[in-house]
Amino acid sequence: MKKSSINYLAIIVAAIFLTSCGGVNKMIKMAPEVSYSVSPDVLEMHGDSVEITVSGKFPPKYFNKKAIVTATPVIKGKSGETAFKSYTMQGEAVEANNKVIPFATGSGFSYTDKILYSEDMRISTLNLKLTATVGSSSVDLPGVKLADGVISTPILLKIDAKSIKASDKFVRVTQDSYSADIHYIINRAEVRNSELKQDDIKAFEVFIKNAAGEERHHFTGAEILAYASPDGAEDLNTRLVSKRKKSAESYLTRRFKKAKTDEYKAEEFLTSKETPEDWAGFKKLMEKSDIQDKELILRVLSMYSDTEVREKEIKNISKAYEVIAEDILPQLRRSRMNLNIDIIGYSDEELLTLIDSVIDTLNVEELMKAATLVDDLDKQLMVYQAIVKNYGDDWRGQNNVGYVYMQKEMINEAEKAFEDALKVNENNTIILNNLGVVNHYKGNIDKALEYYDAAAGAGDAVSYNKGIIAIKKGEYDIALQNEYFKEPSFNFALAKFLNYSNTKNSGEFDAAHGILKKLDDQEEAVVYYLKALIGARQQNSDLMINNLRTAIEKDAAYKKMAITDLEFAKYFDDSNFISLTQ
Repeated sequence: MKKSSINYLAIIVAAIFLTSCGGVNKMIKMAPEVSYSVSPDVLEMHGDSVEITVSGKFPPKYFNKKAIVTATPVIKGKSGETAFKSYTMQGEAVEANNKVIPFATGSGFSYTDKILYSEDMRISTLNLKLTATVGSSSVDLPGVKLADGVISTPILLKIDAKSIKASDKFVRVTQDSYSADIHYIINRAEVRNSELKQDDIKAFEVFIKNAAGEERHHFTGAEILAYASPDGAEDLNTRLVSKRKKSAESYLTRRFKKAKTDEYKAEEFLTSKETPEDWAGFKKLMEKSDIQDKELILRVLSMYSDTEVREKEIKNISKAYEVIAEDILPQLRRSRMNLNIDIIGYSDEELLTLIDSVIDTLNVEELMKAATLVDDLDKQLMVYQAIVKNYGDDWRGQNNVGYVYMQKEMINEAEKAFEDALKVNENNTIILNNLGVVNHYKGNIDKALEYYDAAAGAGDAVSYNKGIIAIKKGEYDIALQNEYFKEPSFNFALAKFLNYSNTKNSGEFDAAHGILKKLDDQEEAVVYYLKALIGARQQNSDLMINNLRTAIEKDAAYKKMAITDLEFAKYFDDSNFISLTQ
C-alpha cells in the first residue's frame, strides 16, 4: 500500500475558491490528515488489463455535510491519460445515493476497477484526481500521486501455440504369407498330379514365382504341418504322417528350384510338425457340419480322452460314421504348407530420390515418410500436396499442408487447409486443435479455446495451448493447477513467475528458475531476460546483472525494455545497471 503525497500550494489556491462557494475550507486545511492508498503499490498488467484497488480514509469532523467529492484514478503516460471509473462520496446532508461519509466520525472508502493495458503505461504515474462540489459550484482539488508506472512482465508470453502434424504409418519391412494344402488318399503319402491342379496349389506356386522375381521380396521361412485322420491304428498313422511330411518337403523344394531361388537352403528355413491323429481338426470340422448325431459325436470327444475309445464309440454311430468317412476324414489327410516372406520397403535415400523423380508412383505411407526426411518447408509442402492430389480421402495430407503453412506463418492458407482436412475427417481432434491454433494466432482467443476443448485427446499440444490462453488471461493458477504444461517450457516458467501475484510465495521464483535450466532452447535472449527478472525479484544483483548482460548481448532490444521495466526499479540508480542500459 502506498501513501499519498499532497501539493499544498494547490490546496491553498483551491481553498480560496471553496471558501467563496460553501465554506469547505476546513476540508482543505485538514487535507494532510486524509490518507489515500492503492493496491498493488506497484501496478501490474495481467491478462490484458491493469487492475487497482484505491482506498481512502477521512478523519472525524472532516467531510463537510453539504459536500460531494468525486475521486478518479488516472494513469498518465507520454501519450496521454487513461482514467479508471470515478467514485463519488457525499456529506450526510446531501440527498443522493452516493457513499455517505459521516461528519462526526469520518469513514473510509475502497473500490476496485481495471482498464485495458497499453504500452505507454510502462513509464507513467497513477494520480488520483479529486473534485469537490457544493451546490452548483465545483472545484478540482489537488491531485494525489498514488504510484509510478506499470509492471508488464506478462508481455514476455510466447504465443507459440502448437499445431500437430499427422504421423506416417510407414513400415520399412512388412510380412506376407501364403498357405496351401496337399490332400492325400487314405493310407497314402504320394503327391498326386490331380492335387497339384487344385486352385490353392496353383495360387501357391504363383506366390512363390512372384516373390522369387521381386528384388524386395525375401523368403524368411516355410512350415509344413503333416496330418493323418484319426481313424486307423496309431502306429500306422505315425509312419504315414512322416511320409506325407517328406512328400510335401520334396514338392516344396522342387518349386523353389524352379523359381531359381536359394533362400530355402538357409539353416532352419524349413520347420515341420507331425500330427498322427488330428482330433482337433476333426472336432472343428464337426462343429461346422450339419451331420446327423453331430452333438452326440461332440459329446463323445468331450467324454473320452482315449483315442481308441473315441474311434470305437464314433464308429458305433453307423449312419453318421458313413457320412464322416466320406465328408470329414478326407479333409484331414493332408500336409499344410505355410510360406512367409519379408517385403523390404524403400530406404530413406531411395525415398528422397523418388520424390524428385517419380513422386506419383509412391503410396501414401511412402510419401508421408518421405516428407519427414526433408527439412526444406517448400519441399515438404510439395510432398504433402502430392498426397492431397493422389490420396484425397486421407485427411493427413491436407492437415500436414496446413501444418507446413503454419511453419511458414501463412495463417490464412493454413486455415483453408485445416478446414479442407476437417471435411474429410469430421471431428478429428488433431485438426480441431490446429484450427484452434489458427484462431489463437489471429487473436480469436475465445474461439481458439472452443476448438481446444473439442480437441481433447489429441495430445499434450492441446494442453500446452490451453495453458498459453490461461496465462494470456492472467489465470496463472489455472494454468498450473490444471497441469497444462507437461514438459519444461519458457511459458511454463513464466507462469510460475507470474503466479507469485496469486500465492505471494517466493518459492515460485526458484521453481521458474529451475524450469528455465531444463529448456532445450535456454540460450534464447528472452530466457536470460526472465532469469534477470527473477534475480531482481529475489534481490540477487549478481543473478540479475549477469543474465541481463547476456540477454542484451544476444538481443539489443532488451536494453530498451530494461530501461522502462519497473521490475528493475530498485536498480535504476545502480552503476552496473546503468552501464548495461546506456
